[in-house]
Amino acid sequence: MSNYDRNTSFGAHVARKATAEIDQGLRAYMLGVYNYMTLGLGVTGLVALGAQMLAVTHDAAGRLALTPFGQAIYMSPLRWVIIFAPLGFVFFLSARANTISAATARTLFLVFAGLIGLSMSFLLMVYTGGSVARVFFITAAAFGGLSIYGYTTQRSLSAMGSFLIMGVWGLVIAGVVNIFLQSSSLQFGLSILCVLIFSGLTAWDTQSIKDEYVSSDGYEMAQKKSIFGALRLYLDFINMFQSLLYLFGDRR
Repeated sequence: MSNYDRNTSFGAHVARKATAEIDQGLRAYMLGVYNYMTLGLGVTGLVALGAQMLAVTHDAAGRLALTPFGQAIYMSPLRWVIIFAPLGFVFFLSARANTISAATARTLFLVFAGLIGLSMSFLLMVYTGGSVARVFFITAAAFGGLSIYGYTTQRSLSAMGSFLIMGVWGLVIAGVVNIFLQSSSLQFGLSILCVLIFSGLTAWDTQSIKDEYVSSDGYEMAQKKSIFGALRLYLDFINMFQSLLYLFGDRR
């Protein structure tokens, strides 16, 4: 009987140790995801600010005016390349996810974040700096709460995932159409839907990224998973931010 108790105790000890190692590895993995996401947001913010500073000047009357660089990225056909290039990058990264190295994925992610920053620099001309900062912190607080929920909940969120992805495709198609229609009422409705859809995606993506963790993954695979997980959360954050800025930002 005593031998049985010792064996049982030893088995429980091994199980607890294995669980602790998995938990520690999972925390390190998720920390890597959030670190890459934060790096991407930093690159986006710096590029947006730098591009806006290069694109805008003041005329003799003190009014805002575009520099040649600003005219090129905001008024010329180049603006369409800037608008649609990030979408092409997402498709490219998704298609090559299994073949590119972690280093290449990291570089492409940062280039993608820079392109997003270039396209978002126009927002710094439209909205006041104070409202941009305010909406950013609102987005960060909402994102943090939703991501924590997705990480900690025991409820499976997989059922709503396909529904939300369909919603994203609907938003993309309607958004492209509205580029040409320039309908403010449609944009208002799309912004509300975008906040709702990407709020749900933040929780679902976090849970999905967490579930993709495998303790036996090597360094290369773990890094790739972290980068692609960061890309998903980065897109959730950026889309929520832009929609909330449209709804609550103060225009110049």
